[in-house]
Amino acid sequence: MWDPNMSNVVKERGRGNLTGGEERGSVSVAYPLSMMITGLLGNALAMLLIYTSYGKKGSKRKHSFLLCIGSLALTDFVGQLLTSPIVISVYLSNRQWARVDPSGHLCAFFGLAMTMFGLCPLFIASAMAIERTLAIQSPHWYSNNMKTRVTRLVLLCIWGGGFLFALLPILGMGQYTLQWPGTWCFISTNHSSPGNVFFASSFASLGLLSLSVTFTCNLATIRALVIRCKNRNVASKTSKQWGRITTETLIQLLGIMCVLFTCWSPLLVIMLKMISNHTSIERCGMSMQGSETQKDCSFFLTAIRLASLNQILDPWVYLLLRQILLRKFRQVASAVSNCSNDRMKETPMILTTEVKPDG
Repeated sequence: MWDPNMSNVVKERGRGNLTGGEERGSVSVAYPLSMMITGLLGNALAMLLIYTSYGKKGSKRKHSFLLCIGSLALTDFVGQLLTSPIVISVYLSNRQWARVDPSGHLCAFFGLAMTMFGLCPLFIASAMAIERTLAIQSPHWYSNNMKTRVTRLVLLCIWGGGFLFALLPILGMGQYTLQWPGTWCFISTNHSSPGNVFFASSFASLGLLSLSVTFTCNLATIRALVIRCKNRNVASKTSKQWGRITTETLIQLLGIMCVLFTCWSPLLVIMLKMISNHTSIERCGMSMQGSETQKDCSFFLTAIRLASLNQILDPWVYLLLRQILLRKFRQVASAVSNCSNDRMKETPMILTTEVKPDG
């Protein structure tokens, strides 16, 4: 779970913090501090809007969507609240982890939080993508079966599954170790034991699987929307309204896909690459043996920062940005009912939900 020799490593690094490859790959405390403030404010605002909308009359059809987006904001909020202060404390201690965590228990906690609150948002995004696909392609089944209690159960399973998976290194399967440049802890890719390889590979594979499900479902939703739009009478007023709504929805779905891919795929891919190449990031900055290893170390540090950035972008992509750019969503329910011939009384949740403080 924790390599006691890493404390000595950090002490050695601390004596030469201002020189060498580590300085080139490091940033000041302003970076994690600004990310924490921005992320907490964005997710707090999203949760406030969701809470306000959840209690409004006439919002029962939105409850499943609101629970999903609210749980995503809560997950990102708690994840940043648990990890960012630790990183800031280490930076203020001249990036010497041993001063903040001499026992190593904080490193295990940090790695667990990074793993759980990394996977859970990906799983929630997949669940939301599946919900959209069911809503647009099977509206009658969706209306009869997708109840609020089902959404709650799915979310509880995601959180419980993510927590149990993150506990594996605590139980002896895998390892959380201090990562270069000594300011954070994460899953070890060291081949010192089969457990490390299994746990790191499982994390990367689950993440890529989640991204694949999200992309596939969003593409299916986009295709269904485009087909419905093309089947409308181009001269009708409702057809023009449907076309505008479809365009707005496509923009949001493409934005979600781009953000997820940009933020998460680099980390997941580099983890699999380092596992296959028998390299480990916790050795970075100590004995850089070759330019390829140095590139992997720098890329890994950039990748984990991109993944952390996803916690800041989530509320904007899923909720706040839509508030600003997609203002016409209130018209969707009537547009769908007027131009649909298949008695779509329950329209897709992604199209019918707009969260505003004033209802």
